[in-house]
Amino acid sequence: MSLPAGKQLRSWMFVPGNRDRFIQKAKSSNADAIFLDLEDGVLPAEKSDARSRVAATLAEDWSGPLRYVRVNALSTPWFKDDIEQVVRPGIEGICLTKVVKPQDIHEASALIEKIEKKNGLAAGKVQILAAIESARGLLNALAIADSNPRVVGLMFGAEDYALDLGLGARREKEAAELIYARSSLVVAAAAAGILSVDGVFPNLDDPDGLLHDAVQARRLGFTSKSTFNPRQIDVLNRIFSPQPDEIEYARKIAAGFREAEARGDASVAIGGQLVDKPILLRALRILEIIGE
Repeated sequence: MSLPAGKQLRSWMFVPGNRDRFIQKAKSSNADAIFLDLEDGVLPAEKSDARSRVAATLAEDWSGPLRYVRVNALSTPWFKDDIEQVVRPGIEGICLTKVVKPQDIHEASALIEKIEKKNGLAAGKVQILAAIESARGLLNALAIADSNPRVVGLMFGAEDYALDLGLGARREKEAAELIYARSSLVVAAAAAGILSVDGVFPNLDDPDGLLHDAVQARRLGFTSKSTFNPRQIDVLNRIFSPQPDEIEYARKIAAGFREAEARGDASVAIGGQLVDKPILLRALRILEIIGE
């Protein structure tokens, strides 16, 4: 996925597509990307108005977060109208919901390609972030990730996944019942070399819970996390950025390897730990993120 220099995708915020006030607030938010929402955040009677508002937003001069649109699922009567109205200049990509098989991506891509051509966009310009929200979708996650060059990431739809499995309405402590699914999605995304976006932490009045959930997501390997509320963005951006101790250790590794290479050695001991090439590459990736 190509990003502007120095740009990270750590936080994704859902914004109701029919609420102009929220959209304008999102423009100046610290989110790295937003989902202009046409799906669950919009009642059926307001879908048409939401499409029009989102299309107008995409036409605006914009210096805020990257703009994606969460469209309704392929199986709904709204999907085609969503694509026809939002595939236009200004859009970065769509979040395709309820993805269960590679064919869903192929069908969506074919329609997107048609509208890209109609509206003068470069072929393949509009990306797809595939939302995995069911047991079948999870089992097909790698095939979905590999299905089309437009697919730049997988997103975990925790609440719909829990519904599909018949889990209770209350999220258990540390979402232990979702660890397998979250980890499996991360592995599939990593295998395909694309982004992995964790689902939202729903309790806005539990900052400690948010922190623990975000830290766990990062430890599982997610590249970023989504939210419904701007109050959570700063925490997500902080957790999904390299931490000060990580940066310091990465610098030590890089410096140690430069000295080792000068001696003709292929590994080096840092703080009593033997460090070889894979660890070096991880350290260099951290330094690249911060521009060193």
